[in-house]
Amino acid sequence: MVAEPMIEIADVTWRYAGADTPTLAGLNLRIEQGETVVLCGASGSGKSTALRLVNGLIPHFHRGTLEGIVRLDGEPIAEQRLDVIGRQTGTVLQHPRRQFFTDSVDTELAFASENFGAPPQLIRARVAAARTEHRLTDLTGRRLFELSGGQQQQVAFAAATVHRPAVVVLDEPTANLSAAAVEQFIARIAELRAAGVTLVIAEHRLHRLADQADRIILLRDGRVTTEWSGADFARLPEKVWTAEGLRRDLPATRVLPRVFGHGPSVEPARRSPRQKNPAGGSEPSRGLTLHEIRCTRKGRPVLDIADAHFPAATVTAVTGPNGAGKSTLAHVLTGLQRHSGVITLDGRRLSRRRRLADAALVMQDVQRQLFADSVAAELRLWTDESAAGRTDPSGAPSESTSHPLLRALGLAGLDDRHPLALSGGQQQRLVVAGTRLIGRRIVVFDEPSSGVDARHLASITDVLRGLATDGAVVILISHDDELVTRAADLELRLRSLPDPVGTEQPRG
Repeated sequence: MVAEPMIEIADVTWRYAGADTPTLAGLNLRIEQGETVVLCGASGSGKSTALRLVNGLIPHFHRGTLEGIVRLDGEPIAEQRLDVIGRQTGTVLQHPRRQFFTDSVDTELAFASENFGAPPQLIRARVAAARTEHRLTDLTGRRLFELSGGQQQQVAFAAATVHRPAVVVLDEPTANLSAAAVEQFIARIAELRAAGVTLVIAEHRLHRLADQADRIILLRDGRVTTEWSGADFARLPEKVWTAEGLRRDLPATRVLPRVFGHGPSVEPARRSPRQKNPAGGSEPSRGLTLHEIRCTRKGRPVLDIADAHFPAATVTAVTGPNGAGKSTLAHVLTGLQRHSGVITLDGRRLSRRRRLADAALVMQDVQRQLFADSVAAELRLWTDESAAGRTDPSGAPSESTSHPLLRALGLAGLDDRHPLALSGGQQQRLVVAGTRLIGRRIVVFDEPSSGVDARHLASITDVLRGLATDGAVVILISHDDELVTRAADLELRLRSLPDPVGTEQPRG
């Protein structure tokens, strides 16, 4: 007798409510117990939607029309309660802050087991084990929304496995992770595989995951088109990667010169930086200069930069480990974060209020920046203030501004789509497009390649380079070596600040 697969998706078509076309169209997928399967494909190909079939969010949470059948461990998911599915599955969403139910690391790790009525002693043992397995002891006692995006991703992964589910689904799980954190993630994936857990992972950054996958499955237009074993995938010729828009995610091949900067949060360069302090007169002062910038959160220092200079007409990459203060710096530069110290632009002091007017930011979770009911209306929100007079009488963005950019970013023809109905990568590129159109002097991109395939990595690079050509101060915060290599001219590398004396110690 043939054993039932752990996951069976049979001839499934799914159309989100209000959508004109289905996201999945005749999807067939069979995953055996203990398999590790990686879903890849262009942005918008249906990867995240396929994961929602596995964990029951479709059809129990998302509204739409489902045809075909999905079975989990032999049982139709549509006929099971979400709490029953939740005992069998754990999920890591593309933006983990959307899945948190509590406000601290410890309570989030305990939440699922508590919710399922596990005994307190077992919960404590599981949480302690998760801290060790996921190397989270340094985050014990911390508030979730004080963590960096990468640290939140690590906590979400741990929380998804604490109740020991048979199936774990992960959506872009390495998008915000530093190189060291990716290595930790891969090690944990290997441990879960050895324990017989079934893993289904949607990813664009495929290089490190290929060694752990039993199969890599390519989706196109909502259906499976090709699949490879991990060994065969590693031997694919370059033309296949290029044709399918897949990312190789190879290590950086060039070392960027360092910008001028020093202070406790700045990692010293191993050799003298090319750029000198503009106050000394050896470099023009055009650009953004920071002096004695310090931020604390509930008495805990999170950013401390004595001096730094970001030149205009240049793309400066800000890099460093998770939790080093990169997103905090983004919020400081764009006027969203209180701080001590002074910031000047071209030698003139720039208040927080002025920065709110002069700066634009692409956040890690761009859904927080989407407000309109269509792509066209969203672009009008970006352009109304800065591009008045460049629209036609209907109010639609003009051909000379938005349409070529939308085509380059793979958004042409989506004018009437609701922004929240787009894929994560399409949402990311929509906000990038708006940032390009608004014409601000200071533009900060915080992990703009999350959810982005190889083709659109090139178009985002073009946007960054175009802003620099226009004379803007462009700051790229990223763990993506490929994007940094393609787009950046200079680098400011941050380092984590030591915890102050008296910081809460890990509890057992």
